[in-house]
Amino acid sequence: MESCVFCRVADGTVPARILFEDDEIVAFHDIAPRAPVHVLVIPRRHIVSLASVGVDDRGVLATLFAASAEAARRTGIAETGYRVVTNVGAGAGQSVFHLHLHVLGGRPMGWPPG
Repeated sequence: MESCVFCRVADGTVPARILFEDDEIVAFHDIAPRAPVHVLVIPRRHIVSLASVGVDDRGVLATLFAASAEAARRTGIAETGYRVVTNVGAGAGQSVFHLHLHVLGGRPMGWPPG
């Protein structure tokens, strides 16, 4: 999807501070962080949101969550704790309609989050 900014991050046509990437995912620093550490983990393949995920997408979900844990390790928040969030739909705060996980840490996280 050429109009999707995260697809363009994944294909390298939009610059981003890439933390790491492989054939399936890209992890990069959020341009408007909500915590001292705020990394986004996206699949390279365009998936609109968690609501669009089907049974055939189990592998990409496992890869996204494993990459989220790796992002926490690489940014130094794995030991102190972190939050992994995805927003589904505009009403929940999703502003880019490409599945992504937010990895947030570096400060205490309150509850409830919203």
